[in-house]
Amino acid sequence: MNESPFDLTDRVAVVTGGYGELGGGMADTLARAGARVAVLGRSREAAIAKADELTEYGATAVAVIADVLDENSLKAGRDRILSQWGTVDILVNAVGGNMANAQTDGVLPVDQSLDAFDEALRLSLHGTVLPSLVFGEVMARQKKGCIVNLSSIATTQAIRGMMGYAVAKAGVENFTRWLAVDLARQYGEGIRVNAISPGFLLSAHNRAVLLNDDGSYSPRAERIVKHTPLARFGRPDELSGALQFLCSDAASFVTGVVISVDGGFSADAGV
Repeated sequence: MNESPFDLTDRVAVVTGGYGELGGGMADTLARAGARVAVLGRSREAAIAKADELTEYGATAVAVIADVLDENSLKAGRDRILSQWGTVDILVNAVGGNMANAQTDGVLPVDQSLDAFDEALRLSLHGTVLPSLVFGEVMARQKKGCIVNLSSIATTQAIRGMMGYAVAKAGVENFTRWLAVDLARQYGEGIRVNAISPGFLLSAHNRAVLLNDDGSYSPRAERIVKHTPLARFGRPDELSGALQFLCSDAASFVTGVVISVDGGFSADAGV
């Protein structure tokens, strides 16, 4: 029987923020598909705990302590992975998020904090660009590899309170297309760069905003669900199918695209 085109056995995958709710779920997906997983992040304790969790159910995993905004620590982490496993086949950039001090809901444009805006931009945009360049160098040398970035529905829809985050993720989408074209033109068809754009996922991070104490939807949640054709929130694990597809040979002719996993939110004009 031929090997499944979705199989990732023995490929080396690096997941930045690989112990967070989304990043951790993505690390799980890659490990279940057979990949060796490097859980990369600033928290030594969290990275080790996630790597141990993956190892406990039979995967091969290692914790790599590095800051996605620190080139030297990323290069040190990259060199450690190369010395241990010899290659990097997959990079998933899962670091990012809307920061509390960058929330702009109810703030006049003239009162926006540019420092907070810059902080949000650095985390979600620079925190994707820098790891892509550091690990992309390996892929360029071997003329083979796959990068998957995380975008957001906030790039195409104006969502209150998310100015810095939305601008950063719009940059991630443009960077995804730029890097896909540049790497393919320079190093051949073996390197692909794509992105996943999650919709509203119910997670520990936003549960307090979307749910009341009794578990019912908040007014904001009701508006979101009303605008979502599938009429519910997504789950973090529902990103797994798109991720495995993009990282696998099943997507060998797919590069420079953004796949929406949003229950139809971005397709609905509301009329």
